[in-house]
Amino acid sequence: MNDLIKNKLSLLPSSPGCYLMKDKEGTIIYVGKAKKLKNRVHSYFVGVHNYKTTKLVSEIVDFEYIVTDSEKEALLLEINLIKDYAPKYNIMFMDNTYYPYIQMTNERHPRLKIVRNAKEKKAKHFGPFPDATAARETYKLLDRLYPLRKCNHIPKKPCLYYSLNQCLAPCIQEVDEDVYTDIKKSIVKLLNGDIKDKVNELTEKMNKASEELNFEQAKEYRDLISHIRYVTAKQHVQFNDQVDRDILGYYVDHGYLSIQLFFMRNGKLLSRDLNLVPISENVQDDLQQFIVSFYQSNTLPKEILLPQDVDDELLKEILDCKILKPQKGNKHSLVQMAIENAKESLEKKFQLMQKNEAATIGAMKQLGELLNIPTPHVIELFDNSNIQGAYAVAGMVCFKDGVPSKKDYRKYKIKTVEGPDDYGSMREVIYRRYYRVLMEGLTPPDMVIVDGGLGQIHVAKEVIESLNLPIQICGLAKDDKHSTAMLLDSEGKTIPIHPKSELFFLLTRMQDEVHRYAISFHKNVRSKSLFASLLDNVEGIGPKRKKQLLNHFKSVKKMKEASLEELKELLPEKVAEELFESLHLE
Repeated sequence: MNDLIKNKLSLLPSSPGCYLMKDKEGTIIYVGKAKKLKNRVHSYFVGVHNYKTTKLVSEIVDFEYIVTDSEKEALLLEINLIKDYAPKYNIMFMDNTYYPYIQMTNERHPRLKIVRNAKEKKAKHFGPFPDATAARETYKLLDRLYPLRKCNHIPKKPCLYYSLNQCLAPCIQEVDEDVYTDIKKSIVKLLNGDIKDKVNELTEKMNKASEELNFEQAKEYRDLISHIRYVTAKQHVQFNDQVDRDILGYYVDHGYLSIQLFFMRNGKLLSRDLNLVPISENVQDDLQQFIVSFYQSNTLPKEILLPQDVDDELLKEILDCKILKPQKGNKHSLVQMAIENAKESLEKKFQLMQKNEAATIGAMKQLGELLNIPTPHVIELFDNSNIQGAYAVAGMVCFKDGVPSKKDYRKYKIKTVEGPDDYGSMREVIYRRYYRVLMEGLTPPDMVIVDGGLGQIHVAKEVIESLNLPIQICGLAKDDKHSTAMLLDSEGKTIPIHPKSELFFLLTRMQDEVHRYAISFHKNVRSKSLFASLLDNVEGIGPKRKKQLLNHFKSVKKMKEASLEELKELLPEKVAEELFESLHLE
Protein backbone atom coordinates (compact mmCIF):
# COMPACT_ATOMS: atom_id res chain seq x y z
CA MET A 1 0.00 0.00 0.00
CA ASN A 2 1.58 3.29 -1.12
CA ASP A 3 1.48 6.65 0.71
CA LEU A 4 -1.18 8.04 -1.64
CA ILE A 5 -3.59 5.24 -0.76
CA LYS A 6 -2.80 5.55 2.97
CA ASN A 7 -3.60 9.27 2.92
CA LYS A 8 -6.81 8.78 0.94
CA LEU A 9 -8.00 5.99 3.25
CA SER A 10 -7.75 8.32 6.23
CA LEU A 11 -10.03 10.85 4.47
CA LEU A 12 -12.79 8.45 3.41
CA PRO A 13 -16.30 9.30 4.69
CA SER A 14 -18.66 6.81 6.32
CA SER A 15 -21.33 7.63 3.73
CA PRO A 16 -22.73 5.25 1.09
CA GLY A 17 -21.22 5.55 -2.38
CA CYS A 18 -19.11 4.01 -5.13
CA TYR A 19 -15.34 3.53 -5.36
CA LEU A 20 -13.20 3.21 -8.50
CA MET A 21 -9.87 1.34 -8.23
CA LYS A 22 -7.06 2.35 -10.63
CA ASP A 23 -3.83 0.70 -11.79
CA LYS A 24 -0.46 2.33 -12.50
CA GLU A 25 -1.69 3.47 -15.94
CA GLY A 26 -4.65 5.29 -14.38
CA THR A 27 -7.08 2.76 -15.88
CA ILE A 28 -10.15 1.91 -13.81
CA ILE A 29 -9.86 -1.81 -13.09
CA TYR A 30 -12.68 -2.25 -10.57
CA VAL A 31 -15.88 -0.46 -9.52
CA GLY A 32 -17.74 -1.30 -6.32
CA LYS A 33 -20.47 0.07 -4.05
CA ALA A 34 -20.51 0.40 -0.29
CA LYS A 35 -22.94 1.14 2.50
CA LYS A 36 -20.02 2.79 4.29
CA LEU A 37 -17.18 3.81 1.99
CA LYS A 38 -14.64 4.07 4.80
CA ASN A 39 -15.14 0.50 6.00
CA ARG A 40 -15.48 -1.15 2.60
CA VAL A 41 -12.50 0.43 0.84
CA HIS A 42 -10.26 0.00 3.89
CA SER A 43 -11.12 -3.75 3.98
CA TYR A 44 -9.28 -4.29 0.68
CA PHE A 45 -5.94 -3.40 2.24
CA VAL A 46 -6.14 -5.48 5.43
CA GLY A 47 -6.55 -9.19 6.10
CA VAL A 48 -6.61 -12.02 3.59
CA HIS A 49 -8.82 -12.38 0.53
CA ASN A 50 -9.66 -14.87 -2.17
CA TYR A 51 -7.38 -15.18 -5.18
CA LYS A 52 -9.28 -12.73 -7.39
CA THR A 53 -9.31 -9.97 -4.76
CA THR A 54 -5.66 -10.56 -3.86
CA LYS A 55 -4.74 -10.15 -7.53
CA LEU A 56 -6.88 -6.99 -7.79
CA VAL A 57 -5.28 -5.38 -4.71
CA SER A 58 -1.78 -6.09 -6.07
CA GLU A 59 -2.58 -3.84 -9.07
CA ILE A 60 -4.23 -0.93 -7.21
CA VAL A 61 -2.09 2.24 -7.02
CA ASP A 62 -4.90 4.80 -6.60
CA PHE A 63 -8.65 5.06 -6.14
CA GLU A 64 -11.49 7.57 -6.41
CA TYR A 65 -14.90 7.60 -4.75
CA ILE A 66 -18.33 9.14 -5.30
CA VAL A 67 -20.62 9.80 -2.32
CA THR A 68 -24.35 9.05 -2.74
CA ASP A 69 -27.38 9.69 -0.53
CA SER A 70 -28.32 6.02 -0.14
CA GLU A 71 -27.20 2.47 -0.84
CA LYS A 72 -29.92 2.28 -3.50
CA GLU A 73 -28.33 5.19 -5.41
CA ALA A 74 -24.91 3.58 -4.95
CA LEU A 75 -26.07 0.32 -6.55
CA LEU A 76 -27.60 2.11 -9.56
CA LEU A 77 -24.48 4.26 -9.96
CA GLU A 78 -22.23 1.18 -9.70
CA ILE A 79 -24.08 -0.55 -12.56
CA ASN A 80 -23.83 2.53 -14.79
CA LEU A 81 -20.12 3.00 -14.02
CA ILE A 82 -19.44 -0.65 -14.87
CA LYS A 83 -21.22 -0.17 -18.21
CA ASP A 84 -19.21 3.01 -18.90
CA TYR A 85 -15.74 1.75 -17.96
CA ALA A 86 -16.06 -2.07 -18.35
CA PRO A 87 -13.39 -2.70 -15.63
CA LYS A 88 -11.56 -5.99 -16.09
CA TYR A 89 -12.14 -7.20 -12.51
CA ASN A 90 -15.89 -6.62 -12.48
CA ILE A 91 -18.28 -9.44 -13.23
CA MET A 92 -19.89 -8.74 -16.59
CA PHE A 93 -23.33 -10.33 -16.88
CA MET A 94 -24.77 -11.00 -20.35
CA ASP A 95 -22.30 -8.56 -21.99
CA ASN A 96 -25.09 -5.95 -21.56
CA THR A 97 -27.18 -7.80 -24.15
CA TYR A 98 -30.80 -6.84 -24.80
CA TYR A 99 -32.96 -9.90 -25.43
CA PRO A 100 -35.13 -9.96 -28.55
CA TYR A 101 -38.89 -9.44 -28.39
CA ILE A 102 -41.56 -9.73 -31.05
CA GLN A 103 -43.32 -6.37 -31.25
CA MET A 104 -46.71 -5.57 -32.73
CA THR A 105 -46.56 -1.87 -33.51
CA ASN A 106 -49.23 0.57 -32.37
CA GLU A 107 -49.86 2.01 -35.84
CA ARG A 108 -53.09 2.47 -37.81
CA HIS A 109 -51.98 -0.53 -39.87
CA PRO A 110 -49.81 -2.56 -37.43
CA ARG A 111 -46.90 -4.80 -38.38
CA LEU A 112 -44.68 -7.30 -36.61
CA LYS A 113 -41.01 -6.62 -35.84
CA ILE A 114 -38.16 -8.15 -33.85
CA VAL A 115 -36.81 -5.54 -31.42
CA ARG A 116 -34.11 -5.53 -28.74
CA ASN A 117 -35.87 -3.04 -26.51
CA ALA A 118 -39.38 -3.45 -25.12
CA LYS A 119 -39.63 0.06 -23.67
CA GLU A 120 -42.23 1.33 -26.16
CA LYS A 121 -45.30 1.19 -23.94
CA LYS A 122 -48.01 1.59 -26.58
CA ALA A 123 -46.82 -1.40 -28.63
CA LYS A 124 -47.59 -5.02 -27.75
CA HIS A 125 -44.54 -7.17 -26.94
CA PHE A 126 -44.06 -10.93 -26.77
CA GLY A 127 -40.97 -12.36 -25.06
CA PRO A 128 -38.21 -12.01 -24.06
CA PHE A 129 -36.53 -14.74 -26.13
CA PRO A 130 -33.02 -15.59 -24.79
CA ASP A 131 -32.70 -17.79 -27.89
CA ALA A 132 -32.60 -15.38 -30.85
CA THR A 133 -33.23 -18.27 -33.27
CA ALA A 134 -36.50 -19.09 -31.49
CA ALA A 135 -37.52 -15.43 -31.79
CA ARG A 136 -36.84 -15.40 -35.55
CA GLU A 137 -38.67 -18.70 -36.16
CA THR A 138 -41.70 -17.51 -34.20
CA TYR A 139 -41.67 -14.20 -36.07
CA LYS A 140 -41.55 -15.97 -39.47
CA LEU A 141 -44.46 -18.20 -38.48
CA LEU A 142 -46.63 -15.26 -37.36
CA ASP A 143 -45.72 -13.34 -40.51
CA ARG A 144 -46.99 -16.22 -42.66
CA LEU A 145 -50.14 -16.88 -40.64
CA TYR A 146 -51.44 -13.33 -40.25
CA PRO A 147 -51.86 -10.83 -43.10
CA LEU A 148 -50.36 -7.80 -41.39
CA ARG A 149 -48.42 -5.35 -43.55
CA LYS A 150 -44.76 -6.18 -44.15
CA CYS A 151 -43.47 -2.86 -45.53
CA ASN A 152 -42.01 -0.04 -43.40
CA HIS A 153 -43.84 2.62 -45.43
CA ILE A 154 -47.15 2.04 -47.14
CA PRO A 155 -46.57 2.07 -50.93
CA LYS A 156 -48.94 3.24 -53.65
CA LYS A 157 -49.54 -0.21 -55.13
CA PRO A 158 -49.81 -3.76 -53.75
CA CYS A 159 -46.77 -6.02 -53.46
CA LEU A 160 -46.19 -9.76 -53.76
CA TYR A 161 -47.40 -10.42 -50.18
CA TYR A 162 -50.93 -9.36 -51.21
CA SER A 163 -50.89 -11.94 -54.02
CA LEU A 164 -49.80 -14.59 -51.49
CA ASN A 165 -52.65 -13.60 -49.12
CA GLN A 166 -50.09 -12.55 -46.48
CA CYS A 167 -51.06 -8.86 -46.43
CA LEU A 168 -54.40 -7.01 -46.28
CA ALA A 169 -53.03 -4.36 -48.67
CA PRO A 170 -53.94 -1.14 -46.82
CA CYS A 171 -52.17 0.60 -49.73
CA ILE A 172 -55.18 0.03 -52.01
CA GLN A 173 -58.10 -0.60 -49.65
CA GLU A 174 -59.42 0.49 -46.29
CA VAL A 175 -59.03 -2.07 -43.50
CA ASP A 176 -61.46 -1.99 -40.59
CA GLU A 177 -59.88 -1.66 -37.11
CA ASP A 178 -61.95 -4.63 -35.92
CA VAL A 179 -59.98 -6.85 -38.32
CA TYR A 180 -56.70 -5.85 -36.66
CA THR A 181 -58.25 -6.35 -33.22
CA ASP A 182 -59.21 -9.93 -34.15
CA ILE A 183 -55.70 -10.61 -35.51
CA LYS A 184 -54.10 -9.29 -32.31
CA LYS A 185 -56.32 -11.54 -30.18
CA SER A 186 -55.51 -14.54 -32.37
CA ILE A 187 -51.75 -13.91 -32.09
CA VAL A 188 -51.99 -13.61 -28.31
CA LYS A 189 -53.96 -16.88 -28.15
CA LEU A 190 -51.42 -18.65 -30.32
CA LEU A 191 -48.38 -17.49 -28.32
CA ASN A 192 -50.17 -18.45 -25.10
CA GLY A 193 -50.44 -22.00 -26.41
CA ASP A 194 -54.13 -21.96 -27.36
CA ILE A 195 -53.63 -23.41 -30.86
CA LYS A 196 -56.73 -25.56 -31.28
CA ASP A 197 -58.77 -23.09 -33.39
CA LYS A 198 -55.85 -22.18 -35.62
CA VAL A 199 -54.83 -25.80 -36.18
CA ASN A 200 -58.45 -26.75 -37.02
CA GLU A 201 -58.68 -23.87 -39.49
CA LEU A 202 -55.43 -24.86 -41.25
CA THR A 203 -56.41 -28.55 -41.22
CA GLU A 204 -59.64 -27.74 -43.08
CA LYS A 205 -57.68 -25.70 -45.66
CA MET A 206 -55.15 -28.52 -46.04
CA ASN A 207 -57.88 -31.12 -46.64
CA LYS A 208 -59.67 -28.88 -49.11
CA ALA A 209 -56.43 -28.21 -51.06
CA SER A 210 -55.72 -31.93 -51.08
CA GLU A 211 -59.21 -32.73 -52.46
CA GLU A 212 -58.63 -30.18 -55.21
CA LEU A 213 -55.30 -31.95 -55.96
CA ASN A 214 -53.40 -28.80 -54.99
CA PHE A 215 -50.72 -30.78 -53.16
CA GLU A 216 -48.19 -27.96 -52.91
CA GLN A 217 -50.73 -25.79 -51.10
CA ALA A 218 -51.70 -28.71 -48.86
CA LYS A 219 -48.04 -29.32 -47.99
CA GLU A 220 -47.64 -25.65 -47.02
CA TYR A 221 -50.62 -25.87 -44.64
CA ARG A 222 -49.23 -29.10 -43.19
CA ASP A 223 -45.84 -27.41 -42.59
CA LEU A 224 -47.56 -24.46 -40.90
CA ILE A 225 -49.39 -26.83 -38.53
CA SER A 226 -46.06 -28.53 -37.68
CA HIS A 227 -44.41 -25.15 -37.04
CA ILE A 228 -47.23 -24.03 -34.76
CA ARG A 229 -46.93 -27.18 -32.68
CA TYR A 230 -43.15 -26.86 -32.53
CA VAL A 231 -43.18 -23.19 -31.42
CA THR A 232 -45.74 -23.84 -28.67
CA ALA A 233 -44.42 -27.24 -27.55
CA LYS A 234 -41.99 -25.80 -24.96
CA GLN A 235 -44.79 -24.07 -23.01
CA HIS A 236 -45.42 -26.98 -20.65
CA VAL A 237 -45.60 -25.34 -17.21
CA GLN A 238 -48.80 -23.35 -16.71
CA PHE A 239 -50.43 -21.12 -14.05
CA ASN A 240 -54.08 -20.18 -14.31
CA ASP A 241 -53.54 -16.59 -13.14
CA GLN A 242 -52.01 -15.48 -16.50
CA VAL A 243 -49.39 -13.38 -14.62
CA ASP A 244 -46.05 -12.44 -16.21
CA ARG A 245 -43.33 -13.53 -13.79
CA ASP A 246 -39.61 -14.28 -13.79
CA ILE A 247 -38.11 -16.99 -11.58
CA LEU A 248 -34.49 -16.82 -10.42
CA GLY A 249 -32.35 -19.58 -8.95
CA TYR A 250 -28.62 -19.67 -8.28
CA TYR A 251 -25.88 -22.05 -7.22
CA VAL A 252 -22.28 -21.43 -6.08
CA ASP A 253 -19.38 -23.88 -6.38
CA HIS A 254 -15.83 -24.13 -7.75
CA GLY A 255 -15.48 -20.34 -7.40
CA TYR A 256 -18.32 -19.72 -9.89
CA LEU A 257 -21.82 -18.28 -9.60
CA SER A 258 -24.46 -19.94 -11.79
CA ILE A 259 -27.69 -17.94 -12.24
CA GLN A 260 -30.75 -19.50 -13.89
CA LEU A 261 -33.61 -17.23 -14.93
CA PHE A 262 -36.96 -18.60 -16.16
CA PHE A 263 -39.45 -16.40 -18.03
CA MET A 264 -43.14 -17.04 -17.50
CA ARG A 265 -45.55 -15.04 -19.65
CA ASN A 266 -49.34 -15.15 -19.37
CA GLY A 267 -48.96 -18.00 -16.88
CA LYS A 268 -46.82 -20.18 -19.19
CA LEU A 269 -43.13 -20.97 -18.87
CA LEU A 270 -41.68 -19.89 -22.21
CA SER A 271 -37.89 -19.86 -22.01
CA ARG A 272 -34.84 -19.60 -19.79
CA ASP A 273 -31.46 -17.88 -19.59
CA LEU A 274 -28.22 -18.93 -17.91
CA ASN A 275 -25.35 -16.80 -16.61
CA LEU A 276 -22.13 -18.37 -15.37
CA VAL A 277 -19.48 -16.05 -13.89
CA PRO A 278 -16.60 -16.14 -11.36
CA ILE A 279 -17.81 -15.01 -7.93
CA SER A 280 -16.49 -12.05 -6.02
CA GLU A 281 -16.23 -12.03 -2.22
CA ASN A 282 -19.93 -11.19 -1.77
CA VAL A 283 -22.46 -13.35 -3.63
CA GLN A 284 -25.38 -11.15 -2.49
CA ASP A 285 -23.79 -8.11 -4.15
CA ASP A 286 -23.30 -10.11 -7.35
CA LEU A 287 -26.95 -11.20 -7.36
CA GLN A 288 -28.23 -7.66 -6.73
CA GLN A 289 -26.03 -6.28 -9.50
CA PHE A 290 -27.22 -8.95 -11.93
CA ILE A 291 -30.92 -8.46 -11.19
CA VAL A 292 -30.88 -4.66 -11.36
CA SER A 293 -28.72 -4.49 -14.50
CA PHE A 294 -30.86 -7.17 -16.19
CA TYR A 295 -34.06 -5.18 -15.70
CA GLN A 296 -32.45 -1.97 -16.84
CA SER A 297 -32.16 -3.67 -20.23
CA ASN A 298 -35.33 -5.80 -20.22
CA THR A 299 -39.00 -5.42 -19.40
CA LEU A 300 -40.06 -5.88 -15.78
CA PRO A 301 -42.64 -8.61 -15.22
CA LYS A 302 -45.42 -8.15 -12.69
CA GLU A 303 -43.73 -10.59 -10.31
CA ILE A 304 -40.21 -11.87 -9.57
CA LEU A 305 -39.69 -15.06 -7.54
CA LEU A 306 -36.42 -15.41 -5.60
CA PRO A 307 -34.85 -18.03 -3.29
CA GLN A 308 -35.26 -17.50 0.46
CA ASP A 309 -31.65 -16.49 1.10
CA VAL A 310 -31.49 -13.63 -1.44
CA ASP A 311 -31.31 -10.17 0.16
CA ASP A 312 -34.24 -8.34 -1.53
CA GLU A 313 -34.34 -5.13 0.54
CA LEU A 314 -32.58 -2.96 -2.08
CA LEU A 315 -34.33 -4.73 -4.95
CA LYS A 316 -37.75 -3.77 -3.57
CA GLU A 317 -36.64 -0.12 -3.46
CA ILE A 318 -35.34 -0.11 -7.04
CA LEU A 319 -37.64 -2.42 -9.02
CA ASP A 320 -41.26 -1.41 -9.56
CA CYS A 321 -42.79 -4.87 -9.32
CA LYS A 322 -43.77 -7.49 -6.75
CA ILE A 323 -40.81 -9.47 -5.37
CA LEU A 324 -41.62 -12.72 -3.58
CA LYS A 325 -39.61 -15.42 -1.81
CA PRO A 326 -42.13 -18.31 -1.73
CA GLN A 327 -41.81 -20.91 1.02
CA LYS A 328 -44.25 -23.51 -0.33
CA GLY A 329 -46.62 -24.32 -3.17
CA ASN A 330 -46.18 -24.12 -6.94
CA LYS A 331 -44.16 -20.92 -6.84
CA HIS A 332 -41.70 -22.44 -4.40
CA SER A 333 -41.42 -25.46 -6.73
CA LEU A 334 -40.57 -23.14 -9.63
CA VAL A 335 -37.78 -21.50 -7.62
CA GLN A 336 -36.43 -24.93 -6.66
CA MET A 337 -36.51 -25.94 -10.33
CA ALA A 338 -34.46 -22.84 -11.23
CA ILE A 339 -31.95 -23.65 -8.45
CA GLU A 340 -31.62 -27.25 -9.65
CA ASN A 341 -31.05 -26.05 -13.23
CA ALA A 342 -28.40 -23.59 -12.05
CA LYS A 343 -26.67 -26.41 -10.15
CA GLU A 344 -26.84 -28.80 -13.09
CA SER A 345 -25.44 -26.21 -15.50
CA LEU A 346 -22.49 -25.49 -13.24
CA GLU A 347 -21.75 -29.15 -12.64
CA LYS A 348 -21.91 -29.90 -16.36
CA LYS A 349 -19.39 -27.16 -17.04
CA PHE A 350 -16.87 -28.71 -14.68
CA GLN A 351 -17.62 -32.25 -15.82
CA LEU A 352 -16.68 -31.17 -19.33
CA MET A 353 -13.48 -29.67 -17.98
CA GLN A 354 -12.63 -32.88 -16.18
CA LYS A 355 -13.36 -34.94 -19.30
CA ASN A 356 -10.47 -33.26 -21.03
CA GLU A 357 -8.34 -36.06 -19.63
CA ALA A 358 -6.07 -36.45 -22.61
CA ALA A 359 -4.81 -32.87 -22.30
CA THR A 360 -4.25 -33.30 -18.55
CA ILE A 361 -2.29 -36.53 -18.96
CA GLY A 362 -0.23 -34.85 -21.68
CA ALA A 363 0.55 -32.00 -19.28
CA MET A 364 1.70 -34.44 -16.59
CA LYS A 365 3.96 -36.21 -19.09
CA GLN A 366 5.42 -32.86 -20.16
CA LEU A 367 6.15 -31.99 -16.52
CA GLY A 368 8.11 -35.24 -16.09
CA GLU A 369 10.05 -34.66 -19.30
CA LEU A 370 11.01 -31.10 -18.33
CA LEU A 371 12.37 -32.32 -14.98
CA ASN A 372 13.95 -35.50 -16.43
CA ILE A 373 11.94 -37.75 -14.12
CA PRO A 374 9.21 -40.38 -14.65
CA THR A 375 5.72 -38.92 -15.15
CA PRO A 376 4.46 -37.84 -11.69
CA HIS A 377 0.99 -39.26 -10.96
CA VAL A 378 0.46 -37.95 -7.42
CA ILE A 379 1.38 -34.33 -6.58
CA GLU A 380 0.90 -32.61 -3.21
CA LEU A 381 0.99 -28.81 -2.94
CA PHE A 382 1.42 -26.63 0.18
CA ASP A 383 0.60 -23.00 0.98
CA ASN A 384 0.70 -20.95 4.21
CA SER A 385 -1.76 -18.28 5.32
CA ASN A 386 -1.58 -15.79 8.23
CA ILE A 387 -1.90 -12.12 9.16
CA GLN A 388 1.46 -10.92 10.44
CA GLY A 389 1.91 -14.36 12.00
CA ALA A 390 -1.52 -14.41 13.68
CA TYR A 391 -3.90 -17.32 13.10
CA ALA A 392 -1.15 -19.07 11.13
CA VAL A 393 -2.34 -22.10 9.18
CA ALA A 394 -1.35 -24.09 6.11
CA GLY A 395 -3.20 -26.15 3.55
CA MET A 396 -2.18 -29.17 1.49
CA VAL A 397 -4.04 -30.23 -1.65
CA CYS A 398 -3.49 -33.40 -3.63
CA PHE A 399 -3.79 -33.92 -7.40
CA LYS A 400 -3.87 -37.40 -8.89
CA ASP A 401 -3.18 -37.53 -12.64
CA GLY A 402 -4.01 -33.81 -12.79
CA VAL A 403 -7.39 -34.10 -11.01
CA PRO A 404 -8.02 -32.82 -7.43
CA SER A 405 -8.36 -35.63 -4.87
CA LYS A 406 -10.27 -33.81 -2.14
CA LYS A 407 -10.36 -36.74 0.26
CA ASP A 408 -6.57 -36.39 0.51
CA TYR A 409 -6.60 -32.64 1.33
CA ARG A 410 -5.16 -31.74 4.74
CA LYS A 411 -5.33 -28.67 7.04
CA TYR A 412 -2.65 -27.65 9.56
CA LYS A 413 -2.63 -25.14 12.40
CA ILE A 414 0.91 -23.86 12.92
CA LYS A 415 2.01 -24.81 16.46
CA THR A 416 5.76 -24.17 16.87
CA VAL A 417 6.30 -20.91 14.97
CA GLU A 418 5.74 -17.44 16.40
CA GLY A 419 5.40 -14.33 14.27
CA PRO A 420 5.40 -14.03 10.47
CA ASP A 421 7.88 -16.79 9.57
CA ASP A 422 6.99 -18.39 6.22
CA TYR A 423 10.02 -20.66 6.16
CA GLY A 424 9.44 -21.87 9.72
CA SER A 425 5.77 -22.57 8.96
CA MET A 426 6.69 -24.49 5.81
CA ARG A 427 9.31 -26.53 7.70
CA GLU A 428 6.79 -27.50 10.41
CA VAL A 429 4.04 -28.51 7.99
CA ILE A 430 6.30 -30.51 5.64
CA TYR A 431 7.80 -32.35 8.61
CA ARG A 432 4.41 -33.14 10.17
CA ARG A 433 2.98 -34.39 6.88
CA TYR A 434 5.83 -36.69 5.85
CA TYR A 435 6.83 -37.86 9.32
CA ARG A 436 3.29 -39.25 9.52
CA VAL A 437 3.63 -40.76 6.03
CA LEU A 438 6.81 -42.47 7.21
CA MET A 439 5.47 -43.65 10.58
CA GLU A 440 2.16 -44.96 9.21
CA GLY A 441 3.68 -46.60 6.15
CA LEU A 442 1.62 -44.46 3.74
CA THR A 443 2.54 -44.15 0.07
CA PRO A 444 4.43 -40.87 -0.47
CA PRO A 445 3.55 -38.65 -3.45
CA ASP A 446 5.71 -38.54 -6.57
CA MET A 447 6.18 -34.79 -6.23
CA VAL A 448 5.77 -31.95 -3.73
CA ILE A 449 5.19 -28.42 -5.01
CA VAL A 450 5.54 -25.49 -2.60
CA ASP A 451 3.97 -22.11 -3.21
CA GLY A 452 7.04 -19.91 -3.24
CA GLY A 453 10.58 -19.47 -4.45
CA LEU A 454 14.03 -20.79 -3.65
CA GLY A 455 13.72 -20.37 0.16
CA GLN A 456 10.61 -22.53 0.44
CA ILE A 457 12.15 -25.13 -1.90
CA HIS A 458 15.28 -25.41 0.25
CA VAL A 459 13.23 -25.82 3.45
CA ALA A 460 11.06 -28.58 1.93
CA LYS A 461 14.07 -30.32 0.43
CA GLU A 462 15.95 -30.24 3.74
CA VAL A 463 13.05 -31.85 5.66
CA ILE A 464 12.28 -34.52 3.07
CA GLU A 465 15.95 -35.50 2.71
CA SER A 466 16.22 -35.80 6.51
CA LEU A 467 13.33 -38.30 6.38
CA ASN A 468 15.02 -40.13 3.49
CA LEU A 469 11.92 -40.04 1.28
CA PRO A 470 12.28 -40.25 -2.56
CA ILE A 471 10.09 -37.24 -3.41
CA GLN A 472 10.81 -34.69 -6.16
CA ILE A 473 10.63 -31.06 -4.92
CA CYS A 474 9.48 -28.08 -7.05
CA GLY A 475 8.27 -24.54 -6.49
CA LEU A 476 5.72 -22.28 -8.16
CA ALA A 477 6.66 -18.61 -8.10
CA LYS A 478 4.31 -15.70 -8.86
CA ASP A 479 4.98 -12.44 -10.65
CA ASP A 480 4.33 -8.94 -9.28
CA LYS A 481 0.68 -9.30 -10.35
CA HIS A 482 0.26 -12.35 -8.10
CA SER A 483 -0.18 -14.66 -11.11
CA THR A 484 1.56 -17.97 -11.76
CA ALA A 485 4.80 -17.05 -13.49
CA MET A 486 7.37 -19.86 -13.38
CA LEU A 487 8.20 -23.40 -12.31
CA LEU A 488 11.39 -23.89 -10.27
CA ASP A 489 13.20 -27.22 -9.92
CA SER A 490 14.72 -28.55 -6.69
CA GLU A 491 17.83 -26.37 -7.17
CA GLY A 492 15.78 -23.22 -7.76
CA LYS A 493 16.49 -23.22 -11.50
CA THR A 494 13.72 -21.75 -13.66
CA ILE A 495 12.02 -24.26 -15.99
CA PRO A 496 10.61 -22.43 -19.06
CA ILE A 497 6.95 -23.22 -19.79
CA HIS A 498 4.92 -21.73 -22.61
CA PRO A 499 2.14 -19.61 -21.03
CA LYS A 500 -0.49 -21.06 -23.40
CA SER A 501 0.46 -24.71 -22.88
CA GLU A 502 -1.72 -27.26 -21.09
CA LEU A 503 1.00 -27.67 -18.45
CA PHE A 504 0.92 -23.96 -17.61
CA PHE A 505 -2.88 -24.03 -17.25
CA LEU A 506 -2.68 -27.13 -15.06
CA LEU A 507 -0.04 -25.62 -12.75
CA THR A 508 -2.08 -22.42 -12.51
CA ARG A 509 -5.17 -24.40 -11.46
CA MET A 510 -3.11 -26.26 -8.88
CA GLN A 511 -1.68 -23.05 -7.43
CA ASP A 512 -5.10 -21.38 -7.34
CA GLU A 513 -6.59 -24.41 -5.58
CA VAL A 514 -3.99 -24.63 -2.80
CA HIS A 515 -4.19 -20.85 -2.31
CA ARG A 516 -8.00 -21.00 -2.06
CA TYR A 517 -7.89 -23.95 0.35
CA ALA A 518 -5.35 -22.35 2.71
CA ILE A 519 -7.17 -19.00 2.79
CA SER A 520 -10.57 -20.66 3.40
CA PHE A 521 -9.15 -22.51 6.40
CA HIS A 522 -7.48 -19.32 7.68
CA LYS A 523 -10.77 -17.39 7.49
CA ASN A 524 -12.57 -20.15 9.33
CA VAL A 525 -9.97 -20.29 12.13
CA ARG A 526 -9.86 -16.51 12.44
CA SER A 527 -13.66 -16.20 12.53
CA LYS A 528 -14.02 -18.83 15.27
CA SER A 529 -11.22 -17.23 17.27
CA LEU A 530 -12.80 -13.77 17.09
CA PHE A 531 -16.17 -15.27 17.99
CA ALA A 532 -14.74 -17.04 21.03
CA SER A 533 -12.71 -14.05 22.24
CA LEU A 534 -15.77 -11.78 22.09
CA LEU A 535 -17.86 -14.23 24.11
CA ASP A 536 -15.09 -14.62 26.72
CA ASN A 537 -15.75 -11.02 27.82
CA VAL A 538 -19.44 -11.66 28.60
CA GLU A 539 -20.23 -12.89 32.09
CA GLY A 540 -22.48 -15.93 32.16
CA ILE A 541 -21.23 -17.45 28.90
CA GLY A 542 -19.16 -20.57 29.43
CA PRO A 543 -17.94 -23.29 27.06
CA LYS A 544 -21.39 -24.86 26.67
CA ARG A 545 -23.21 -21.62 25.79
CA LYS A 546 -20.29 -20.51 23.62
CA LYS A 547 -20.63 -23.70 21.56
CA GLN A 548 -24.40 -23.26 21.38
CA LEU A 549 -24.07 -19.68 20.07
CA LEU A 550 -21.37 -20.68 17.59
CA ASN A 551 -23.52 -23.49 16.18
CA HIS A 552 -26.53 -21.21 15.90
CA PHE A 553 -25.04 -17.99 14.46
CA LYS A 554 -21.84 -19.28 12.78
CA SER A 555 -20.18 -15.82 12.78
CA VAL A 556 -19.86 -12.58 14.77
CA LYS A 557 -21.56 -10.68 11.95
CA LYS A 558 -24.72 -12.82 12.08
CA MET A 559 -24.79 -12.68 15.87
CA LYS A 560 -24.50 -8.87 15.73
CA GLU A 561 -27.46 -8.73 13.32
CA ALA A 562 -29.63 -10.69 15.77
CA SER A 563 -32.24 -8.84 17.83
CA LEU A 564 -32.29 -8.88 21.63
CA GLU A 565 -35.37 -11.12 21.51
CA GLU A 566 -33.48 -13.69 19.39
CA LEU A 567 -30.61 -13.73 21.90
CA LYS A 568 -33.07 -14.19 24.78
CA GLU A 569 -34.33 -17.38 23.10
CA LEU A 570 -30.87 -18.89 23.61
CA LEU A 571 -29.67 -17.16 26.79
CA PRO A 572 -31.02 -15.94 30.16
CA GLU A 573 -32.37 -12.38 29.99
CA LYS A 574 -29.47 -10.64 31.81
CA VAL A 575 -26.80 -12.56 29.87
CA ALA A 576 -28.57 -11.79 26.57
CA GLU A 577 -28.75 -8.07 27.43
CA GLU A 578 -25.05 -7.95 28.32
CA LEU A 579 -24.08 -9.78 25.12
CA PHE A 580 -26.31 -7.48 23.03
CA GLU A 581 -24.68 -4.41 24.61
CA SER A 582 -21.18 -5.84 24.08
CA LEU A 583 -21.91 -6.59 20.41
CA HIS A 584 -23.12 -3.07 19.68
CA LEU A 585 -20.40 -1.09 21.42
CA GLU A 586 -18.57 1.05 18.85
